[in-house]
Amino acid sequence: MPRPPPNTRRFAHHVARQVGYATILVGVSVLLGMVGYHWIAHYSWIDSFLNACMLLGGMGPIGDLPSDAAKLFAGFFALYSGLVFLAVTALGLAPVFHWVLHRFHWEWTSDEEVK
Repeated sequence: MPRPPPNTRRFAHHVARQVGYATILVGVSVLLGMVGYHWIAHYSWIDSFLNACMLLGGMGPIGDLPSDAAKLFAGFFALYSGLVFLAVTALGLAPVFHWVLHRFHWEWTSDEEVK
């Protein structure tokens, strides 16, 4: 017998947990980008932060990259940023899709139809 859809409190807890995972992923990604831009492109920490956030946000890098190594890092970080965007989107939408599918399944297999 299927379980009823989760109540509002349980759903909110699931959403909060997924938002926490997404926040950790974005935070680690920003740190990774900052370290890469600082060590490879020799940017200041604030410029490294700006470039990492701009790429993770989908806007693109700011400023000229001084070397081929910096350009390679920026390219790979841009690809990585696209994957992070997809992962964060999936983490945010997963509880909503789960609730909707659970709700449809609960309505579709009501007690009257099972007996």
